[in-house]
Amino acid sequence: MQESTQTAKITREELFPFVHYEYGEAYYGSCGQLRYRIAREPLENVHFTPPDKRGEASLRAVAWRGPMGYSAADESQKMIRDFPFSEEGLQQAAEWLNQCLDAAL
Repeated sequence: MQESTQTAKITREELFPFVHYEYGEAYYGSCGQLRYRIAREPLENVHFTPPDKRGEASLRAVAWRGPMGYSAADESQKMIRDFPFSEEGLQQAAEWLNQCLDAAL
């Protein structure tokens, strides 16, 4: 019997619906040794603010090697990348996190 060589991947669907980020909530996750956080930057609730009044924002993804959580991890070990604050940006963030996972940080 042959063992599966397929590695775990982070899918867009597991990163919560986009509206979660409009509420100013961060998403924390892990896959293997990779730990990550995704949030609107600046982190604020804009869900009830009309889109033309929200101001500039990005979707910030932060990745680091575990086992420490976000607040306990060494800042110098965190990789940070900003994406457009959109559904497409969330898909791009998932792809970047998978690149980090493949590179094993």
